[in-house]
Order: sequence, then structure tokens, then C-alpha cells
Amino acid sequence: MLVNKYRRRFYRKWIHTNDLFRQHLCVEETDLDILSDIALKGSFLKEKVLFYRQQIKDYILKDKRFLVALKPLSVSIDAPKIIKDMAEASKVAGVGPMAAVAGAVAQYLGEDILREGAKEVIIENGGDIFLEIKKMRVVGIYAGETKFSGRLFLKIRPQVGVRGICTSSATVSHSLSFGNADAVTILAKDAILADAVATSACNRIKTELDFEKAVDFVKKIRGVLGIVVILKDKLASWGKAIEFVEKGGKGYAHG
Repeated sequence: MLVNKYRRRFYRKWIHTNDLFRQHLCVEETDLDILSDIALKGSFLKEKVLFYRQQIKDYILKDKRFLVALKPLSVSIDAPKIIKDMAEASKVAGVGPMAAVAGAVAQYLGEDILREGAKEVIIENGGDIFLEIKKMRVVGIYAGETKFSGRLFLKIRPQVGVRGICTSSATVSHSLSFGNADAVTILAKDAILADAVATSACNRIKTELDFEKAVDFVKKIRGVLGIVVILKDKLASWGKAIEFVEKGGKGYAHG
């Protein structure tokens, strides 16, 4: 996020992905864990992140509503593509455009890496993931003090088409939430959409009685492939992309 303080990503210690090159990049408030099948120059990664951050900051200077809006916002016709993509995802999800910023930065950087010749890329940005994979990967969900943290893993198969895995939390995250869920994880065809929808779905969950309402909401959104909802000791899930792995599965974990 552009406006949040740094939070130590301790869940990155759970990662066991030995067939990919790995780099950590921290640029201002943006903290990224980057994995790919090719070695990447740190200067290249930093330049790209700074570029996208600057586009977002410049647009906020033009329209301060973009930073603070809690509902969808129209953007100017000459806005950068990353701004338009964030606005479009927020419109679909019914939230403010900055709800999609972490997913947007991860996705735009990931697509840059793919253009450099990479075949596999995984970028985690504060619990929001962009990925392009060629073989099955395992992703864990961090849900605070619940019994599911460190024990709940998902198989992500490349043929399903998941490119975004984003989690919103009312109890773990530093981001604003109007709900009570410990974790709402969205799997989607892109990370920008997944980020915005995760925020919106999390906002809708006050008690376990809201699980069905949140699932029904995401079912209607084109491009969403699955959802996992965790509230204390309760869990709900939906979607063709949801496939749980037994405790001990190794892969990429996030929160």
C-alpha cells in the first residue's frame, strides 16, 4: 500500500520454493517477495516499482479522492492504465480504487518480468499475490490467531487459470475493513480484481451468518474462481479453483 506503515512479513519464512530465484524488494512502503525462473536485476525491479508508484502518486495529486474514496470512482480518460485497471476492479467490487493497489503493483511488475522472458513468476505484496505458473504450486493462508494459520494450504494448478490470490483481513491487516473476518482469500484471473473483491467480501462478514452472503456476492463476479472465508474457528469455501492440501504441504504461504 502507498499509505501504510511497514509490517514484518513473518509468514514468508513458511516458503519452500527451491526451484525459483528469489528476491526481496522494499521500495518506500511497497514490500515485495519476488520469485521467478530467471535471475533478475534488482535495479530493473526497483525501477519498475518506482515507475508504477509514481504514476499512482501523480494521479492522487490530480484527484485526491482517488486515495481516500471508499466507493468506486470515475477516473480521467488520460489516466495511466494502472489507474484505470484499479478503478475498473473497484467498480466491479463496489469499493474504493485503492483497495486494489497492492494487487495492481504486483501484477504490473509480474507482467514486466514475464516480458523479460520468465515463464514462472510469483510476487507477494502484503498478502496479495500475482502468479504465472507452469506446474502445481501450494499456497498457504495466514489467518491470525485462528487454528487455520500455518495449517491451511491450497493447491494452485496452472490449468485453472488463477493469476491472482489476494487476502483481506479485519483482524490481521493494517488496512481498513468494515467486517470481522480473520481472512477472506479470493482466487481470480488477475490480482487487481482479486484484491478489490477480497476487500469487498471481507467488509460483508460480521458473523458466520454472513458467509453465504459473501459467497453469493463473489459467485456473480466474472473472473473470480474461488473464495475461502475464515472467522475464528469457522471456514467456508466455494469455487472450482479451491483444492485444499493436508497440513505439511510445502509451497508459498501468505497472509
